[in-house]
Amino acid sequence: MASLAEKRLVDVAEGSEQPGARPEELRLLEALLFASSEPLDQAALAKRMPDGIDIKQALAQLQAEYALRGVNLVKIGNKWTFRTANDLSWLMTRESTETRRLSRAAIETLAIIAYHQPVTRSEIEEIRGVITSKGTLDVLLETGWIRPRGRRKTPGRPLTFGTTEAFLSQFSLEALGDLPGLDELRGTGLLDPRLPSSFSIPMPSDDPALREDEDPLDPGDLDLALAPAPEPESGNKS
Repeated sequence: MASLAEKRLVDVAEGSEQPGARPEELRLLEALLFASSEPLDQAALAKRMPDGIDIKQALAQLQAEYALRGVNLVKIGNKWTFRTANDLSWLMTRESTETRRLSRAAIETLAIIAYHQPVTRSEIEEIRGVITSKGTLDVLLETGWIRPRGRRKTPGRPLTFGTTEAFLSQFSLEALGDLPGLDELRGTGLLDPRLPSSFSIPMPSDDPALREDEDPLDPGDLDLALAPAPEPESGNKS
C-alpha cells in the first residue's frame, strides 16, 4: 500500500486529472507571488520551491488558472507578478493611480529612448531636431521609466540611456518587442502617412548587456547632473 507521502506526490503530479484538486506546487508558487512586494524572476522563485519543480511549467499553469479571474498572473520583462485584470483596472484607478502629465518633449524623448536604446542625449537631440533640456531627462528618470546604461566610447564619454522594467509595467508590455511597429503607428495616426518609403523604425532590444561601444558607468554617475544648464526646447538646432 502506498504511503501518504507517496500518494501526495502522485496527487501533485496528476493534479490536473482530478477535478477541483490543485497541485501543492501551485499553491506554494501562488503564495510566494502574492506575498512578494515586487515582481520575482524564475530563479528567485525556484530557490523557494521544492527541488524538482519545473518552475516554468508551474508558472504557465498558474497563469492559465488566473486568466479569467479578476487578478491575472503577468510577466513583466523576465519577472512575474499578480495584477488586476486589464478590463477591471478602472476599479482601482482612484485609489492607486497618480496622474503624471508629461510634456510633448518628454513623450518624444521617451519614445526615442525606447526604440533607439542605448542612446545618448546628443543622439536624442539629433533625432528630435531640437535641444533636449536637462529637465526633460530628469523627469523621465524620476518616473523610473529610463535609466543610465553606460558611457559611449566617444570623446566626452556621454551617458547612454535605456528603458526599465518599470517602463514595461507602466505600458503593460511583456518585452520591448511588443512596442507598436511602423504599420501600427501609421494606423493610429501617430505618423504622417506621407513619410518617405525608406522611413523605418528600429527594432528595440531587450538585451541589458553593454554593447561594444559602451563602457560601464563610473562610480557616482547616478548622482551627477545629467547635463549643463537647461536650454529652451523651442529653438531648432543650428
